[in-house]
Amino acid sequence: MSLLEQIVARAKADKQRIVLPEAEEERTLKAADKVLADDLADLILIGDPANIKKEAEQWGLTHIDKATIIDPLHCEKTEEYATLLAELRKKKGMTLEQARELVTKNNLYLGCMIIKTGDADGQISGALSTTGDTLRPALQIIKCAPGITCVSGAMLLITNQKEYGEDGVVVMGDVAVTPNPTADQMAQIAYTTAQTAQSVAGFAEPRVAMLSFSTKGSAKDAKDKETGKSVYIIDKVVEATQIAKEKYPELKVDGEMQADAALVPSVAAKKAPGSDIAGKANVLIAPCLEVGNIGYKLVQRLGGATAIGPVLQGIARPVNDLSRGCSVDDIYYMVAITSCQAQDAKKC
Repeated sequence: MSLLEQIVARAKADKQRIVLPEAEEERTLKAADKVLADDLADLILIGDPANIKKEAEQWGLTHIDKATIIDPLHCEKTEEYATLLAELRKKKGMTLEQARELVTKNNLYLGCMIIKTGDADGQISGALSTTGDTLRPALQIIKCAPGITCVSGAMLLITNQKEYGEDGVVVMGDVAVTPNPTADQMAQIAYTTAQTAQSVAGFAEPRVAMLSFSTKGSAKDAKDKETGKSVYIIDKVVEATQIAKEKYPELKVDGEMQADAALVPSVAAKKAPGSDIAGKANVLIAPCLEVGNIGYKLVQRLGGATAIGPVLQGIARPVNDLSRGCSVDDIYYMVAITSCQAQDAKKC
C-alpha cells in the first residue's frame, strides 16, 4: 500500500468534518464529489446552494447532496459567529458590524468560525485564495496550538531510495511559511514537523535532523567584527537543537548536521559517530525557508521524488493551503491529510 493509500485509509477509519469554503470552484466541487463518493470525510461546503446544485448537475456530480451546504448570506448561526469573532478581535478594534461583514462575505472567515465553535475539524482553501488569505483567519480565530507561536509547512518527499528516511519517505520543514526562523522557532518547527510525520506520514518514530552546512562543529560561524554576531547560521542551528531537546524531551532530535550525515549511515559513522539520529533521520529541518524550499524542489525535480504538501502545521486545528494550480486529486488527498491532522489534534 502506497503512502497516499495509507493516508486515505486512516482518514476513512475515523471520518472528520472538513470545510471547503471555495465550494463553487470547479476543481473543489469535483474533489468534494469524489470525497463523498468514497466516504472519505464529512464535508461542509460554503457557497450559494443554487449555484452548487447547478454546477453539480452540469458536471454530472451525483454525491454533492451528501454534504452540508452553508449559504453564507443565510446562515442560521451568523449572529453567533459574528458575536464570537468580534469578541476574539475586540483588542484589535473589530466591531460587531465588521465581524458580520466578514462571516457573511468572506467564506474563509466563516469556515474558521465553524471550526472555532466545534462544528468542524479542519479547513482547506487556496484554489482561489492566496496563502496569506488562508492563514489570516486561521491565526486570528483558531490561533496556534498550545506552546507554539510559529506556523510552518512540511513537505512529504516520497523517493525510490528505500534505504533513506522511512522506507524512502522523508518529511521536511519548513518549506512554505517562515522565512528566517529564530532558534526557538526552528525548535518549534522541528516539533511540529515530527507531529506531521506521525499524524500524516504515519511514522512510528520520527527521527529529526537539524540541518546545516556543518556537522558537529566541523565548521564555525564567522563573526561580524562590529556586532560580534554570527554571519552564518551554524550557531542558530546548534541553539535550536538544544532548545528542542529541552522543550520536547520526548523528541528524538540531533544536530547540527549536513544532509548526507543525516541520511547516509556510512557518512554518519565518519562525521557524527555516536549520534542516535545521524544516518537514520526521517525528518529534516532546514535552517531557513530559502534552504527548505530550494532543497525540496531540487529533490523533486532532479531526484524524481513525489512531493506532497505543503502541509501547514502549528495551528490548533488544521487549516491547509492549496496551490492555485491544484488538481482535483490534490484537493482530494489534502482532505485526507487534513483529516489525519484533525484526528491527531483531538488527542491533545
